[in-house]
Amino acid sequence: MAGILVVAETVEGEISGFTLELLGAAKVLSGEGGGAVTAFIASGPAQALLAHGAETVYTSAAAADSLAEVLAPAVEAAVAASGADIVLVAQSSLGRDLGPMLAFRAKTGVAMDCTGLAIEGGRLRATRSAYGGNARAEHTWKSGVQIVTVKGKAFDPAQAGAGGGNVVPVEVVGEARIKVLGVSKAVAEGIKLEDAQIVVSGGRGLGDPSAFKQLEELAGTLKQAAVGASRAACDLGWWPPAQQVGLTGKTVSPNLYIAIAISGASQHMAGMGGSKNIVAINKDADANMVKVSKFAIVDDYKKVLPALIAEIKKLG
Repeated sequence: MAGILVVAETVEGEISGFTLELLGAAKVLSGEGGGAVTAFIASGPAQALLAHGAETVYTSAAAADSLAEVLAPAVEAAVAASGADIVLVAQSSLGRDLGPMLAFRAKTGVAMDCTGLAIEGGRLRATRSAYGGNARAEHTWKSGVQIVTVKGKAFDPAQAGAGGGNVVPVEVVGEARIKVLGVSKAVAEGIKLEDAQIVVSGGRGLGDPSAFKQLEELAGTLKQAAVGASRAACDLGWWPPAQQVGLTGKTVSPNLYIAIAISGASQHMAGMGGSKNIVAINKDADANMVKVSKFAIVDDYKKVLPALIAEIKKLG
């Protein structure tokens, strides 16, 4: 195959975690016969992309925080220069606009929010959730450039190596028709939910917003843990929406996911199904979360949490 182009993004001048995951996915596809891995970046650390597996990096003079309509012509030029027939974009605020825009301009299709990618018969096969996480849809392209936006935490990030390769400037820049007047960032203390290796989440079954104080205590006892919530709990105003886990919230894949009073609806499972170990605390033995968990405590969390916190504290 011709090759794979990763559209890179930066956060405060550094390569984003999303981008490292895209490079990880690109390496997997390359190993399956997908071709060479290249990357595009606007005003960012091109050498870091080379160090993480890109063979050639195409750069643009556009600002790193440019809108999709500014970057689209430059990405098109990078696709043409590299000869790539697969384009990987993060399912980020930028990617949600850029993916469909590139597909429209190239008269091809785009598969959004994908969780699985593979090369079959010399073409890309992309897998994504459908019907609110109740089914999976698989997409293929008969011809043209194959454009995909990839869901966060779907692939392991690429690891840094010796690097080496070419950096090629792209002169094309699009025109912005939209003016951003301001940016508001969600304020969160401690470790980010999506980066935490341990996540403690609560659901509507907690019955009271004050119960999240116990979840915070448990997370603090475990150290380097973050507290999340189901959509139902966030909709009730019990926990910030920015900390929601699920199809319409954050995607997490920690080593340990502790689900407290969460039934395990498909929308929630879509956001944490990649967790390495799931522990459920729930009164309902038939709850879906209990069924998919590695360990389950079928009892009232009000009895379980104080005892669990006390035992963990004993371990130091």
